[in-house]
Parts: sequence; structure tokens; C-alpha cells
Amino acid sequence: MSADARTAWQSAAIIAVGSELLTPARVDTNSLYLTGQLNSLGIDVILKVIAGDDHEAVASAFAHARSRADLVILTGGLGPTDDDVTREAVAAALDLGLREDPAIVASIQRRFAARGLEMPEINRRQALVPEGAAVLENENGTAPGLWLEQHSALLLPGPPSELKPMLEAWTKSVAQGKGAATPIHRQVLRITGRTESHAEEALQPFYEAWQRARPPVRATILAASGQIELHLSTRASASAARGALGKAAADVRAALGDDVVSDDGKSLEEVVGDLLRARGWTLAIAESCTGGLIASRLTDVPGSSDYLLLGVVSYSNASKIDVLSVPADLIEVHGAVSEPVAVAMATGARERAHAHVGLGITGIAGPGGGTARKPVGTVVVAVVAPDGIARVRTHRLRGDRTQIKWWAAQTALDQIRRMLITEGARA
Repeated sequence: MSADARTAWQSAAIIAVGSELLTPARVDTNSLYLTGQLNSLGIDVILKVIAGDDHEAVASAFAHARSRADLVILTGGLGPTDDDVTREAVAAALDLGLREDPAIVASIQRRFAARGLEMPEINRRQALVPEGAAVLENENGTAPGLWLEQHSALLLPGPPSELKPMLEAWTKSVAQGKGAATPIHRQVLRITGRTESHAEEALQPFYEAWQRARPPVRATILAASGQIELHLSTRASASAARGALGKAAADVRAALGDDVVSDDGKSLEEVVGDLLRARGWTLAIAESCTGGLIASRLTDVPGSSDYLLLGVVSYSNASKIDVLSVPADLIEVHGAVSEPVAVAMATGARERAHAHVGLGITGIAGPGGGTARKPVGTVVVAVVAPDGIARVRTHRLRGDRTQIKWWAAQTALDQIRRMLITEGARA
């Protein structure tokens, strides 16, 4: 689907090149940035591929992407070493020759000379340019970008500090006006308290109406870590998109109620912070099984000092007794993982910090420590509101230790959120 004869690009494919991106050690973040920039031009990204540092893999991925999309952007593989194969692979796929550009060689030599160094001969590879390609200057590195206009292929270096300014310059000089007439707008809703299939079941009746609307709205639902995400998108002017996406978001809220955490992409910890700030309330936390994860997530949000007063990791029974004033007989009679102890932890943290709201969480994250009565994954969450009333629940969570800790923190934050919504409705 080459864009040679097209007056506008409707679709794009992104190919991230680099064997390191196929390991757990590195994540491709460039494609997220590129997608946002392309969407703002009205170009829909329909394909993302990661190809290792292999000539045939890159050439094959590029040929496939060209058959599907109007514009193909490749990132990475433009360095000087033998495993940097993007230039050669693209040239081979397009049956183009490569020539050395003396101006690029001179530019690289100047960069090395500025550091008192001589350019290694291996860097000449970065001066190889496919026939007909325009060279894009790289002010932050030695690898220039390449724009093959006739084939609608853009080659960019992998480091974000080099890629981003180069893409911005290319957008201003080349891409403006090449995208579709209307940009793509997106809205993300975060949902808790339902499985993906239950959320899908509740929302499915709306999908057909959203597709028939003008402008039409597309929906994608997916399970994320401890929540469900609904991604809504439409291609329209800004005002029309706001109306269409706003109507769809209102439909979701009507169907799912308080299970909708946010309709603006905000995280659960951001929403909890907003609700506390709006009510002028403060929070104190006593954590056991989560080991400080809840406090960590809340303090990831700038300005959280407005409402978070105290976070205590009371991992041992002794610390529950000494720091939080949990009665020893409660632990003796009910066990550390119990509703009475969770309430006492929340109360102790709240009173020690003179906070409006107290949270206590205790549980068994595993892999050991479980019993038939209290298996691994048993987590108790207590929230004590300003009126002194405790809301406490026992949960049975699944997964390994890391997953149980994350789900426990998610469950606790959601329990606070729902309490704040309920108390707000009463006010």
C-alpha cells in the first residue's frame, strides 16, 4: 500500500529495530511517542513490529509493512557496527544502491574532532545513503535520519534524544498536510471491580450505536494490571471528537457506575488523591503484606503531601503492637491476618497521625504462610472514615508474591476510593 500516488497518509506502520528490544531488559518506548505524533496528524498506526538486528528480518518486516500501510517508520539500527543493518536492509528491499555521502563523513569527523578524537573508519557506514534518500540532520548524534519520499519510508536513529527532535523537524518540513484531514482523538477509561468479560458484556450493547454515530467511535477493551481499560477513539475535529467521546464515556458510566475509576486516563492513585484533596481530608496508612507499596504509589503523584500524612510498614506483630497500638490479645485471638487487626491498624495509624482517614492492610503474600483457613492470597483491608466507622473486607487474591502484593495495593486503593465516593454523596 505504498503512498507514492496518495495525497494523504491514512495509515502508518512502525518497525523498531534492535535485538535488545526482544529481551526483558529493554522496552520499545519510541513507538508510543511516534503513535501520538502520527495520530495528531490524522494518521492511524495499524502495525507495530520489533525486528532483531538481522538483515532478512528487517527487510521482511519492511516489505510486509509497505504492503499494509501508507507510511513506514523504522527506528534504530543506524549505528556504525555490523549489527546495524537498517540502511542496508531497506535499500535491498527497495532494490536501491547505497552511496557514501561526503558531507555526512565530514560532519561525523567534526563531532569526533570536537572531543579531541579521530573518527574510526567504521563510522563511515553511517554515511551510506540509499539512492534518492534525503538526509535528515542529527544534531545530537552521529547517525543521520533518512527520508525516502518516493517510497514513504522514514529511517530514524533509536536514542529518543536523537529521534524526537529529528521527527519534529521532519514533521514541520514534510509531514504537515500529508496526514488525513482530521486527527485521531483518544480517551481512556479505567475500570475496577469487574473482570474483562463482565465489563465487555455490560458494554457490548453500546458498540453498534457508537459505530453508527457521526463521527463513529471505536472501542477496544483490555485487561491491565489490576484493572480494565477501555480505549475509545474517533477521527474528527476537536469539538466533534469531544462530543462523541464524551457521549460514549457517559454511556460507560451509566452502565458501570462506580466501577469506572476515571474517564480521563488518570490512575487509581491519582483519583484517590483528587478525592481526598476535594474533601480536604488527610490519610494515614498502616501496611503489612504490601510492604509500603500503597504509600509508594500515592507518593508517585506530585502534590501528595497535601493529603498523605503517614505511612507505616508494620510487618511484625511487635510493630503492630508497639507502633500502632494494636491490642496484643486481638492478634492472639484472631491472628495478624484478620478483620479486627486490620481495623486496629487503620485506627492506630489514623490516631497517631491525626488524619481524617485511616487504612490498614494485612495479608499472606506467600509463597508460604498459608493455612486451610487462611490460604496464600488472603488479604484484609480496613478503611476507617472521619466518622470513625470502619469498612473492612477480606479478599482472596491469586498469583505469585509480586502479583498478590500489587493486587492487594490495588484493592486497598479502590476500597478507599469507593468510601470517598460514598461519603461525598452523603455530604
